[in-house]
Amino acid sequence: MSTPPSAAVLVIVGAGPRATGLLERIAANAPELWDGERKLAIHLVDPHPPGPGRIWRHGQSPLLRMNSMAEDVTMFTDEMSTVEGPVRPGPSLAEWAASFSGEPEAPRHAPHTEPADPDVLAELSTLTGTDFPTRRAQSAYLDWVFRRVLAELPASVTVEWHRATATAVSDAPDGRQHVRLSGRTAPLRADTVVLAQGHLSSAPTAEHRARAAFARRHGLFHLPPSFSDDAGLSALRPGEHVLLRGFGLAFIDLMVLLTEGRGGTYRTGPDGMPVYLPSGREPVLHVGSRRGVPYHAKTHYSLLGPRPPLPRYFGPGAVDTLAARGRPLDLRRDVWPLMAKEIGFGHYHELFHAHPERTALPWPEFLAAYDRLGWYSEEMTALVTRAVRDPADRLDFEALDHPLEGLVFATPEAFRSHLREHIARDVARREDAAHSADLGAFLALLSVYGQLPRLVTAGRLTARSVAAGLDGWWNGFFSFLASGPPGFRLRQLLALSEAGLVHFLGADLRIGTDETTGTFVATSPTVPGHRVHATALVEAYLPGPNLDRTRDPLLRHLHRHGTLTEEVISDSTHTHRSGRLRVTPAGGRVIDAGLGGPHPRLVALGAPTDSRAQAAFARPRTDAPVFRQNDEVARALLRSLRTVSPGGPGEGREDSAAGLRARVGG
Repeated sequence: MSTPPSAAVLVIVGAGPRATGLLERIAANAPELWDGERKLAIHLVDPHPPGPGRIWRHGQSPLLRMNSMAEDVTMFTDEMSTVEGPVRPGPSLAEWAASFSGEPEAPRHAPHTEPADPDVLAELSTLTGTDFPTRRAQSAYLDWVFRRVLAELPASVTVEWHRATATAVSDAPDGRQHVRLSGRTAPLRADTVVLAQGHLSSAPTAEHRARAAFARRHGLFHLPPSFSDDAGLSALRPGEHVLLRGFGLAFIDLMVLLTEGRGGTYRTGPDGMPVYLPSGREPVLHVGSRRGVPYHAKTHYSLLGPRPPLPRYFGPGAVDTLAARGRPLDLRRDVWPLMAKEIGFGHYHELFHAHPERTALPWPEFLAAYDRLGWYSEEMTALVTRAVRDPADRLDFEALDHPLEGLVFATPEAFRSHLREHIARDVARREDAAHSADLGAFLALLSVYGQLPRLVTAGRLTARSVAAGLDGWWNGFFSFLASGPPGFRLRQLLALSEAGLVHFLGADLRIGTDETTGTFVATSPTVPGHRVHATALVEAYLPGPNLDRTRDPLLRHLHRHGTLTEEVISDSTHTHRSGRLRVTPAGGRVIDAGLGGPHPRLVALGAPTDSRAQAAFARPRTDAPVFRQNDEVARALLRSLRTVSPGGPGEGREDSAAGLRARVGG
């Protein structure tokens, strides 16, 4: 496809949901910011289909599911969004799926096309808002969102997808960018390049390389952190004992792939609980982690009271006040008490409004006192004790964070019984709307999460606090509370435990090696003296961002040539290298080490950046940070591209067979 000489050219590397969200904001803002007489050629570069991208591609196991209900997934802004550009509402996954229900009154969302996969179509036809969809259903939704966005672009904007991998970006003599693609000779020539690759794989750390070397010497299996459906699991033998370090969503996916994925099935027992029927091809899994328990199940109900008005204690004003303090800030000491109070507000707002019979004070009286008090003050403890009758309704973050602290079990069987009861209670609570205060706390968690990047940008947190507090404890705690699996997955975990295919190791898991026996060894202080030997070790968690070890060829090239700068936070007591690439807070411009400042033509979004905005889609009516950032970047791109002098690059490239061209309205 030839690009007209007067066209401005934008290359977006990555075509998954983050790139799709950016395109949606470009379409929304173009009527205001783009001259319809000027052409804008947008090139998407991704070996995976646009919309879903790699992570949400259709070609993954149909057994894998989302950990969000269908009504809680959207790619569109709504009345709660505080974007500068136009709000353009669109259907959630659940609302879009309803168009395939066969009901005569079901709305049709253009462009309406049935998914090609009959299994996905069958799922969508019966999907309800409170179902947890398969990832293939989400893939179909993202594919539709992409096609809708194409239809909303003005006639002057064209989009071309190149099914390739971007391998290098360099400055042309005229200052524009040359983007090299795998399997191509001529580069794409661009006025601006956006890096939107999403979550990326990394090469193993020194620790993981040592584990891999041990495995090679003894003929064992070792899997470093990886994305579950990309992992090579076929080498694990039936009956083989496998250690899994990590008890979050990656573990749940691996559990599914190594059981149902190998032919096992579930039936419903007399008590209504699942019973696992093995195929005989499963390995035996031994799982542990720092906390020693799985992530909390996702809530499976809606608020019963009015939505809590958030933020209240930890909004932009509070963050600005913290940043204005004349000293460095420690996250746990200076910031967390306000975060905790905000989360507590969401919890108690729902408790008092939806379940007033379990409270002893009128809400206005409780709130007036709550407003005045610090979260960890004795007065706050006394207020909550007086106002909330049942201790189970009182929010205790320390108990939530360390569920096994101080507990020691004499035998693995005793610990197994305790953890099974813990999991069963958690699932029951998260599926019982009598505990809808947990959902109020969850919404406040999302609000708090969206405010933290402002504080990081202000540069007031100590280096150790960013390393251990923000990137360490807080991210783990947030995921533990808010990003757990659907309850049915934890019931399946209990069934696998009952079948003898999953064993629990405990908290503060330690993995060692035994050269004499040629095995990996797991121990935990939860069951003193208990040692588990295994011939396989799986690191059951996702790789974090790391510029030094990234497997993405483009980021690796740019980093080695000094175009990308790693975020390094340093003070007199600590230096923290986060592995993330630095971008400007406004507009997401890449900080170029050679230029000593923002690169004029290179932008980066999402997971690998120091903005720490990882989600690519969001829960409706939460004013999600991803929409605000996409809108800000889209507006900045349109403003900068409209100033590009005509007759610049001349063309994107001559190769219409390289990808799908989508041009709308002209």
